[in-house]
Amino acid sequence: MMNERDFDKIFALMEVSFPESERRTYMGQKELLSDQHYRLITETNNNNQIFAFLATWEFPMFRFVEHIAVDPIMRGSGVGGKMITKYMKESIKPILLEVEHPDTELAQRRIGFYERLGFHLNPFEYVQPPLQKGQDDLPLKIMSYPQLLTGEEFVFYKENLYRNVYKIKD
Repeated sequence: MMNERDFDKIFALMEVSFPESERRTYMGQKELLSDQHYRLITETNNNNQIFAFLATWEFPMFRFVEHIAVDPIMRGSGVGGKMITKYMKESIKPILLEVEHPDTELAQRRIGFYERLGFHLNPFEYVQPPLQKGQDDLPLKIMSYPQLLTGEEFVFYKENLYRNVYKIKD
């Protein structure tokens, strides 16, 4: 089980790396630690300090990367790419992740980063349900590895995400 200090470091990294609309509250995030599908993978330095993490959901048919973040002082060093590449290499299931629409330079760069790793930007309309009370749906895109999704696969994965990650009861 993850200790309090490690969780606090991960949550602090989450706060500097993602806008409020793309993360849960502290308690909401902490509650995920008891979910059997949720897993945090961390990278630490020689002093055992966490400087990067990958938050993932492991399901029978696929894997979903919810967050990947690197300490701002370590960004651009290749750490994030190495983490996700290692994760992809150990995977026999498809991997999905959400990205912003490619209408800003930063979003385009992020999509390009994942495409260089082997992910594909799917054409389907998708929204991330609110992660905190009072927030709106967030229009995003789904990227998938190792290939583009069919319409049927997209619907299957989306329904699983909504039910298991976002706790939406249909």
